[in-house]
Amino acid sequence: MRALLLCLVGLMTASSDVAFADMKLSTKPAAGGNETRYFTAMDGLMDGNADVVLKETRQGKSVTAAVLDVCYPTAKGSDRKDRFVANLAVNGQTLTGATQSLNDKAPVTVKLVRKPTGDTFEFKGQISIGQAVTEVASSDNSDLSEKEFLDNQSSDDGITPAPKDFTEVSPESVGVRVKLDAAADFLKSLKGQDLEVSLSGLAVTCDALRAGEQTVSLSVDPDRAAALIAKSKSAPGVVAAGWTSGIVEMDRTIRIAAADWRDGDKLNRDKLATAVANVLAKTLAAKAASSAWNAHTGKLKLTFKRPSQTLPALDLTETLEVSALVSPDKPSGSDHLMLWVSTPTITTADEGSSPKLNLVDESGNDEEADVKDDSGSVDALAKEFRGQRWDADKSAWK
Repeated sequence: MRALLLCLVGLMTASSDVAFADMKLSTKPAAGGNETRYFTAMDGLMDGNADVVLKETRQGKSVTAAVLDVCYPTAKGSDRKDRFVANLAVNGQTLTGATQSLNDKAPVTVKLVRKPTGDTFEFKGQISIGQAVTEVASSDNSDLSEKEFLDNQSSDDGITPAPKDFTEVSPESVGVRVKLDAAADFLKSLKGQDLEVSLSGLAVTCDALRAGEQTVSLSVDPDRAAALIAKSKSAPGVVAAGWTSGIVEMDRTIRIAAADWRDGDKLNRDKLATAVANVLAKTLAAKAASSAWNAHTGKLKLTFKRPSQTLPALDLTETLEVSALVSPDKPSGSDHLMLWVSTPTITTADEGSSPKLNLVDESGNDEEADVKDDSGSVDALAKEFRGQRWDADKSAWK
């Protein structure tokens, strides 16, 4: 009787409406010999673009239940994804089931034949989604234990609600994790605000579909980041909000005393921009041309000009563009500031009188070339501002 009850419990568990996003599974086989195994690939499915998880419940070598979770592009080349989760009936080596896709509500039917081939498994059959039929012929599939499967799942989006400082997260970069059914309304609430939304973060990935949550990446002036995070946390459907990684790289950042660069509690941006431009003009051997603060992100854009040495007789001009960001070194406020500067990007043009030489740069602004033209700018800024550099080995300011 006890064995029969255990078997029934195993079957009921396996046949429930499974959503892989909500799995909080034991890493130990169930009593009575039941074991959960996973396949995480099927060759060629949806032209190789499908993200597949097949979960099997086994008793010994026999499969007692299976669930197929497939996430796939809604159209060839599309970033938009749909997903279905089908509970499969097991009849010997045949796995069959029917369901509908979660987003488009398209009818789905599955018929697979599963065949052990030594240490691996072969799957053949058909999967139909709406009018589209995919032939499945997948061999050499290895299965994973439940522990191996869970260890391979990555759910860390890097959101840090209360960092002690900005050495591991970027002061302008905000991440907001929101439930999928509330994501559109949250994004609409950002319209008209002084911030930038990452376009790449708008696409709902397979991981997001399975988790039922999407992470939206925002860039905002560091002075307003804490307020944006607090406001976001109270928005409907928001699960988490905080700082995350962004443009700031510690090897290009200096830490300086704040008192010399503030008027009261506000940053004197004109004074800071002028000081940074003067230092960079010397290190880059160029003349400062313009400076502008981005109202959305708080970034400073500086441009410089110098004669090109590519072919001096042509009198060409190089334009160098450098971005900078300044913020307190801690989110809670501080008597120190962090100043980050980018490597320069360089474009070359004929800015002389007409007729002009029309130039095209096919090098793509090689990053190595940009670094070579940096000319010790960060060290020079640290010296001029009496600032500290970051010691990566000791994870501390020098």
